[in-house]
Amino acid sequence: MKKLPNPTEKRKTNHVRICIEENVQARRATTGFEDIFLIHRALPEIERDKINLSTKVFNHKLSAPLIVEAMTGGATETAKINVAIAEAVEELGLGMGVGSQRAAIENPKLENTFAVTRKKAPTAFLIANIGAPQLVRGYDVKQAKKAVEMIDADALAIHLNPLQEVIQPEGETNYVGVLKKIREITHALDIPIIAKETGTGVAAEEAKMLEAAGVAGIDVAGVGGTSWAAVEYHRAKKMQDKFRQRLGEDFWDWGIPTAASLIEVAQSVNLPVIASGGVRSGINVAKSLALGASLAGMASPILRPATKDSNKVKKALQFVIEELKNTMFLVGAESTQKLKKAPLVLTGKTAEWLRMRGFQLERYARRRESG
Repeated sequence: MKKLPNPTEKRKTNHVRICIEENVQARRATTGFEDIFLIHRALPEIERDKINLSTKVFNHKLSAPLIVEAMTGGATETAKINVAIAEAVEELGLGMGVGSQRAAIENPKLENTFAVTRKKAPTAFLIANIGAPQLVRGYDVKQAKKAVEMIDADALAIHLNPLQEVIQPEGETNYVGVLKKIREITHALDIPIIAKETGTGVAAEEAKMLEAAGVAGIDVAGVGGTSWAAVEYHRAKKMQDKFRQRLGEDFWDWGIPTAASLIEVAQSVNLPVIASGGVRSGINVAKSLALGASLAGMASPILRPATKDSNKVKKALQFVIEELKNTMFLVGAESTQKLKKAPLVLTGKTAEWLRMRGFQLERYARRRESG
């Protein structure tokens, strides 16, 4: 008799299936990147083929400021996705995060669905992953170290997903004491700890609290890309759970747009910031760096290619990298450091958001000019 997967493993498989087969993108909410305009240079005065995309973040050098965001693992069927991504980022000199390692911590037989990433990517920048709700439930330094050791990780992401937890039927909605547990882990582990949202953004207030707790970086993962409320909506629909289906519908676009979250966090802390949440092109990556990010992360555009093979993933990433290089040429930035100082214009809802939140856009421009 075939052994049935445990509930966590089954949920991970369902999440991947839903993200591939259903519409789980933000509906009316947008990233805010449409409000950001880089200034075109008719006289860029640089040579495109000599543009340097390399960057060093978390003491690790990447060939371009791009990582593949955490997507999956913890289910036998999804191991091949991690293999495809790992092989591609290894060849391209990039980085990747794995999905929540809870399933493998609970069931060691699933460890290989994560460990395969280091086998296939011996030198790439790898980010382990545990969830904030599990820290409250009892996870501590021991489980954090196990997640890191499982993939010989260069960093550990602690993912924050309160919206998803309130929608899904198995949701763990106790966040009391999370910051204290994060602080304990940052002090106990000797690798960078990254606080990572999962599609609803990080505000300046939380960014400052996380910095004080000792995290080494923040992944804002704002609104505008995949909505985990939408993912749980589709799960609820299949289970004919009308109540949670309605919750998913109501909170589909909940959160802070990516561009606004990125600016809030970048202005509020002195930490590397990862821009993710609806990053869909090299132009988005360029705008992210110009707004203060150290890296940009992509998930949804890579998922479907990753179900095929590493070559498909590699081609998708190479296209993004070429878009980034072309954007840098058009704004006259010959390196990622120069791109961070590229002039830009903020308009529309993003500018209004920042004004209403008390951010001085003029001061931001001066800060960028001063380096």
